[in-house]
Amino acid sequence: METIQFEGIKTGLKQSKDGYMLSLAVHPDDLPDNLIRDFVGARYMVVMVRIGDDEQPVKQVRKSDPAVSMAGMVCRDSEFWSYVFIRDEEIIGSEAECAEWMKMYFDIESRADLKTNEVAREKFIKFKEDFEQWKK
Repeated sequence: METIQFEGIKTGLKQSKDGYMLSLAVHPDDLPDNLIRDFVGARYMVVMVRIGDDEQPVKQVRKSDPAVSMAGMVCRDSEFWSYVFIRDEEIIGSEAECAEWMKMYFDIESRADLKTNEVAREKFIKFKEDFEQWKK
């Protein structure tokens, strides 16, 4: 497997129906010839590391967590509210009510606790999987 390495500077990010489009500025001396010759639509496995002012990799701290994001999304989903009613006979009519139910049901102070509370996280993921099955 041949790898391509070069430094790029992020110049833009936009979204299309196919996903996000990342634009990088690459110095002409750093751009590999085989990358230039590859056809538009060629697929790549991409690995990127942010470089700090000291030319060393910057440790990235992940601010959001998939479970926390999912919890926010399902709290806005009226189908989820219906599922909670069918399963637990709990009436939910708004995102705020769903968030309150979630805190009680998963024994957490905030949905953000799903990032660090493994027991609540696993219970939530299982509940969400059951909800997805119910929707089918």
